[in-house]
Amino acid sequence: MEIAKNWEDYEIIDMANGEKLERWKDIILVRPDPQIIWKEKSRPKEWQKQNARYNRSKTGGGSWEYKNKLPNSWKIKYKNLVFNIKPMGFKHTGLFPEQAVNWDWMIDKIKNAKKEINVLNLFAYTGGATVACLSAGASVCHVDSSKGMVTWAKENVEASGLAKKHVRYIVDDVIKFVNREIRRGNKYDAIIMDPPSYGRGTNGEVWQFEESIYDLVELCSKVLTDKPLFFLINSYTTGISSKVLEDILNLTIAKGHKGKVYSGEIGLPMTNSNLVLPCGIYGRWEN
Repeated sequence: MEIAKNWEDYEIIDMANGEKLERWKDIILVRPDPQIIWKEKSRPKEWQKQNARYNRSKTGGGSWEYKNKLPNSWKIKYKNLVFNIKPMGFKHTGLFPEQAVNWDWMIDKIKNAKKEINVLNLFAYTGGATVACLSAGASVCHVDSSKGMVTWAKENVEASGLAKKHVRYIVDDVIKFVNREIRRGNKYDAIIMDPPSYGRGTNGEVWQFEESIYDLVELCSKVLTDKPLFFLINSYTTGISSKVLEDILNLTIAKGHKGKVYSGEIGLPMTNSNLVLPCGIYGRWEN
């Protein structure tokens, strides 16, 4: 497992009873997590310091309960990257801190490529990977079907001082966009994708991870340059092994390009503890 252990503005303070107690810079949040199935709190007094808690509803969804008035948004930093945090529906804050392990990997690959790198970021959300790749000197095409998420990504790029870098923001269904890029003959040196378990595109197109992921990766192989740098699949889909992502990359990207394929889990450490929270899986091809 790769662990995102280089944060200063984020930490897990404690975990118990299906919840994590987190610090996002100066603000303490409690959010649910299905992986936390133990009951013992390591630091029970720390839970009293929470500023807000996300309570799940028994009928689905949930809502935030605020102990103190919070700002509408606030900024946190990871190294030289800056992100805007906003508590939003279904427990999210607009950032997945565990993704720092992928950001570090991408930044290192781009900086050592010794050539200009053009990145395609699909299901790009609020642009964590976009900010990371831009900071390393790459050009990025950022694609997401949600206009609100793309606007948020622009805010993160600006907050990180990268607004003058070469970035395209596309609000579109990912599959339709990639098909258009194939017809246009556009190519990319690196592709990142973080597909949801289930979703709908701009015109109601249905996405289901298990049914769609292989076809999408195969489709994306057609917009890679002759000597690509990397291909990353990230997933939070329950029940899918990281080895499945590795197998898909071996059956698609590795067939046409020499390189290394591997996969694994990503996680977040709990401060002053040997506990680690599993947070998702990845599959990587790299040259």
